[in-house]
Amino acid sequence: MASEHDKYHPKDAIRNTINAAMITGVAGFGVSAVQNTLTKKNYGAWGVFTRMGGAMAIFTVAGGAFAFIKDGAANLREKDDSLNPAMGGFVAGAVLGLKTGATPTVLGLGALTAVLMGAYDFTGGSLRGFKKDKTLDEFERKEFLRKNRRIPIEQTISEIGEGRGIVAPGYDERRKERIKEKYGIDVPAKSTHSA
Repeated sequence: MASEHDKYHPKDAIRNTINAAMITGVAGFGVSAVQNTLTKKNYGAWGVFTRMGGAMAIFTVAGGAFAFIKDGAANLREKDDSLNPAMGGFVAGAVLGLKTGATPTVLGLGALTAVLMGAYDFTGGSLRGFKKDKTLDEFERKEFLRKNRRIPIEQTISEIGEGRGIVAPGYDERRKERIKEKYGIDVPAKSTHSA
């Protein structure tokens, strides 16, 4: 029997599709507005919708298709893995390629987007690295990392030597003796009190 942690929890595909379509539709509106602004002929404010609205429609449909296929595949397969975003990415890329009307472009953009979205999800779904365990306290996690990577000062000094800000106990006396032997200069002792 699967534990509660391993059990699949169904996703609300319709709600996520509407959210994704709205977000990508707003992004498409921004692209349409920029396109309308950069045209030589003045189409007016409504040109964003009448002349350049195709970009807005493609963005909206591609985002909605990605979310629906990703969540629908997860619900049908009852698995939440990197294959779901890859399937959604293929459909979204194919939607982007539909504007050209060429089958190789449709399939190529679909394959490219599928690989990118599948790899993005496989590597943690974040540009900042793998997701952290939400059940572990952040302070405890950082303390574990500090203790896990801590190296004794004696080992560090034996591997790389003294200097460059890394000093072992008694460094000042050894330095004073080295300078005396090499240059014949007496180095005064450092004062421990501050002015």
